[in-house]
Order: sequence, then structure tokens, then C-alpha cells
Amino acid sequence: MQPVRPAAPSSFPVNRRCSDSEAKSWMNRNRTHDGGTARSSPVSTMSSLADSEVATFGQELPAMFDGMKLAAVAAILYIIVRYLNLKSPTGPPEVTYQDTPLSRYLLKTCPMLSKEYIPPLLWGKSGHLQTVLYGKMGRVNTPTPCGVRKFLPMQDGATATFDLFEALGDHSTGDDITMVICPGIGNHSEKNYIRTFVDHSQRQGYRCAVLNHLGALPNLELTSPRMFTYGCTWEFAAMVGYIKRAFPETLLVVVGFSLGGNIACKFLGESRSNQDRVLCCVTVCQGYNALRVQETFFQWDQCRRFYNFLLADNMKKLILSHRSSLFGVNRSTIDEADLSRLYAATSLMQIDDTIMRKFHGYSSVKEYYEKESCVQYIHNVTVPLLLLNSSDDPLVHSSLLAIPRTLAEKMPNVMFALTQHGGHLGFFEGAVLFPQPLTWMDKIVVNYVDVICQWEKQQLSCQRSKKPGHTLLPAEHSRNT
Repeated sequence: MQPVRPAAPSSFPVNRRCSDSEAKSWMNRNRTHDGGTARSSPVSTMSSLADSEVATFGQELPAMFDGMKLAAVAAILYIIVRYLNLKSPTGPPEVTYQDTPLSRYLLKTCPMLSKEYIPPLLWGKSGHLQTVLYGKMGRVNTPTPCGVRKFLPMQDGATATFDLFEALGDHSTGDDITMVICPGIGNHSEKNYIRTFVDHSQRQGYRCAVLNHLGALPNLELTSPRMFTYGCTWEFAAMVGYIKRAFPETLLVVVGFSLGGNIACKFLGESRSNQDRVLCCVTVCQGYNALRVQETFFQWDQCRRFYNFLLADNMKKLILSHRSSLFGVNRSTIDEADLSRLYAATSLMQIDDTIMRKFHGYSSVKEYYEKESCVQYIHNVTVPLLLLNSSDDPLVHSSLLAIPRTLAEKMPNVMFALTQHGGHLGFFEGAVLFPQPLTWMDKIVVNYVDVICQWEKQQLSCQRSKKPGHTLLPAEHSRNT
């Protein structure tokens, strides 16, 4: 007789398929042993520990996610405040001038020079956003002034064009005054910021003549293998000459924006006769020294290298749109090798060295910049001159602002106004988000010119009172105040 052995924990049968009820019975038998005492297997113990850890981690997740959200919000707010420059205070422009009767009169009667400039709260303190909005949008609710396009043949076969807009009312002084306006690089009278300024000036009693840079107008072919350059004054001089002949009694106000400011000052300084019948000159956001401007365009500070690339790309497209006129056989000093280098160019300096300097036969790009910059001529300007710039202009390096500041300190006819905000030709105004149609730039230029016209009117009256019976012609106005 075989001895009876104590029952051992049953093993799961492996030699046949079991039913679901048999499997459950086997699992129940292995859960209890030695008097039904519960025994946990290693697997079940690990599972319990894991469940406990997951439960604890699950309780910590909401707090952790809240912390991450707060950190993300704080980081975003820091970036917004820093990038949008929200903590920067607003204020009136910083004005540099010599103490003269004219400067005292200007500060007393030109409120825009002492009034606080308030850009839109949420984005207006960022020079980049001001510049981008000017570049992409121009202005808001842009008017459409009606003008007449004039065509002027040049000696080299080129055809200069400008648009003439008549005043929409009488000027406050009763005089016939014409603004001769030179836009920025590659710009023309159809640009939104020009249209806004012209409309505002017309309503204040000014006739406006706006130069269309040679090659800038769309769908207008060049008639010679030449485009506008950084400092060529030929087309601007032709426009001014036409205005003087067509309106022999009109007085002139010279206005230049960005590159146009360089051309305007260079034109006035090239010859004393160019200042005849000119009441004053105003430039906005110009760089004064082309060579130094292009050197700073290779710096990444204020993203100038990126702006340089964008400007070069636009200039490249403009040049290539006139490819048949500029690169025709036996018509130009520019050949196919230059065209290949133009395609590869990523900066304005490369384009100027490859193409632009050759329009006027300069031997090097350095010579081109030196001869085309108004800094070589501006000291010859004797009419009242207002130079406007913005501290946060990403295209004009702060070192360049020493030029107008020094001029204003040494020359009695020069006044330099520097705003804290405004970007490059932005100068939008507004409360919180949406800008106003009219910018601070539009207002201060017209306000300054109005005051100069009043000053000249008073000086003319004084001169007449000293010389009874003698009537001064417009060309006899005093130019150096």
C-alpha cells in the first residue's frame, strides 16, 4: 500500500487545453495555502507597488502641470515685454539746435517739437513692428489723391517722371508754395505713406510734386540703361527745374524720406543756385553716410543683416524687371557676368558693387558711396533744415546719428529731432492697438513747414517796412536765418 503524500499546490496542467472554469479554479487554489492564508505572488506584489506609485504620481500631475503653465506664461510675458519694449517711456523728441531767433520761434510756435509722441500701446514701442508695418502696409485707410504724371526727357536718354498734385485750398500765409518730395529707396508716388503725406499736405494748402525714382514705377519701361542710385540728383533736379519754370512765383519746400533725404540734401548742397526760392528742407530717417550705413548692414545687431537681405532681394527683383533695358547688347557697361553675380547677391553692397556703381562709372563701391553721400555736401545747405530720426530705427545705426547731432550743434540753420520710438518711417500714433491714419511724421513735417512759412512771411514784412516802395520778389527771400 502506497503511503499518502500531503497535497501540494496543484500545477496547471500543460498537456491539455483547459476550460475557463478550470483555469479560474486553479488560480483560486494557488491563492490560498496552509489553512487558507492569503499569499501574494511576486508578480502581484510588483503590480500592487506599481499601482500605488501611479496613484501617487497621478495626484502630483495637476500641480506639476500648473507649474509648467505658469512658467510658460511667465516666459511668454517676458518675451512680449522685452521684444515689444513695453516698459520704454514715451516723451517728446530730443531736439538739438543752436540758440537763434529762428530756433526760439520754432520751439514756441511748432507744438509737435515739444509734444509727447505716443505710439500705439501694445506694439508701437517696437521699432521692428513699426518698420514692418510701414513696409508691408504703409498706412491705414490710405487716401487716393488725384494728380497728373509728368514725363521729362533727360540728356542721356532716360525719362524722369513725377506726379503733380494741386493744393486743395489756400495756404495760411496766402503764398503759392510747392513741396518737392523725394521718396525712399525704390519708391514712388503710389506708395501708401507718400499718398497719405501728400493728401495731408494738399489739405494744408501745399502743391506737391513727387519724384518717381527711375525704374521704380511698375509697368513703365526704362528708356536708357540706367536706374536710380543712392545719391544721383539728376531726376530730382529736373523735377525742381520744371516746377520753377511752370510756377515762377511759387516757393519751394524740399522733403526727403530715407534714401530720398540723402538725395534732397545732396541736391541742395551741390550748388548754391539749387537753394534759390527754397524756404526749407525736411528729411526723415536718412542715414547720411552711405559707406557707414552699408558697413552696419552686415551686423546682426537689431537684425540689420536680415533687413539687408530683404532690401537686397527687393532691389534685385526691381533690377531684373528691367533686364532687357539694362543688360541689352552694346547698351550698357553691365555684362552677363555681372548678371550672374547679381543673382548670387545677398546684400545691397554686393548689388551696388556689381551693378549700381557702374551706371555712373565709379571705379569702386567705396568711391561710389563716398561721392553719393550727402555728408559731403550737407554743410553747404544754408536754408532752414530739419533732420528727423528715430532711436529705434533698425536700419539706421546709432553711430550715424552723431552726424546730424554735430551739424545741429555747429550750424545755426540746422535742427535735429530724435524720437524714442517710430522705427523706420513708421511713426504710427494710436491708443492701444489700432493706429491712426495720419502719423506723427506727417504732422510734424507739415507743422514745421507751416511755422517756417510764417517766419519767412514775417521776415518779408520786416524787410518791406525797412525799404518803402520796394517789393521783394520770391527769389529775394532771405535764405540764411
